Formats: sequence, C-alpha cells, structure tokens
Amino acid sequence: QVQLVESGGGLVQPGGSLRLSCAASGFIFSRYDMSWYRQAPGKERELVAVITNGGGSTNYGADMKGRFTISRDNAKNTVYLQMNSLKPEDTAVYYCNARGLDMWSARVNDYWGQGTQVTVSS
Repeated sequence: QVQLVESGGGLVQPGGSLRLSCAASGFIFSRYDMSWYRQAPGKERELVAVITNGGGSTNYGADMKGRFTISRDNAKNTVYLQMNSLKPEDTAVYYCNARGLDMWSARVNDYWGQGTQVTVSS
C-alpha cells in the first residue's frame, strides 16, 4: 500500500529549471523525513536534499546547494524539488525517499519511489 510516485522529470536545456513532485500514500507522511537522491549511469547514488518531517530544517548536497530547493506540503502528502540553473552533470534518475519511525511497530521504515528521469542537454 505504501507508494511514492515521482513526477515532473523531462528534458531541459542547460540553465533551465524543473520542478519535481513526489506524491506519498500508505503511511503517515507528516512523521517522515523526506529526501531526494539521484543516480547517473555508472555513478554512485548521491544525496540531493533532505527535509525534516515538519519542514523546519533542510540540508543539501554540495553540488546542489544554492540551486535546488526542497519543500513539502503535509496537507497534500507531497514533497517537491525545485531545480534551477541546471547543468548537464545534473542528468540522472531522481528518487524520492521517506524515512521515519512506525509508531505501531516501533521500527524505522525506509521507502523509495521508482524514480523520474531528468536530462539536461542542448
């Protein structure tokens, strides 16, 4: 029943912008920290951005800081990634991640979406 569905990926030119969305269902969204990761072919998966469950704190990978912004709307069970000043090296599959404590089972859950392709090319 748990689902994380990314959308908003596509082809953009260098210097352009793109806004990714991740729609969550099947768990208590407001209790989970949300993250974006990315992975390019032949490259290691890397952290893009993290936002805490209430949206009060964010962190970014070094290459993304100043260009990307993560946000969330707990009323809509959705996390966003605004990407500006895109570069060819930003080309990757972008994944949505949810991590938090399940208070019924007392275990930490870690959920992943299927990813959305972002291609930055002229």
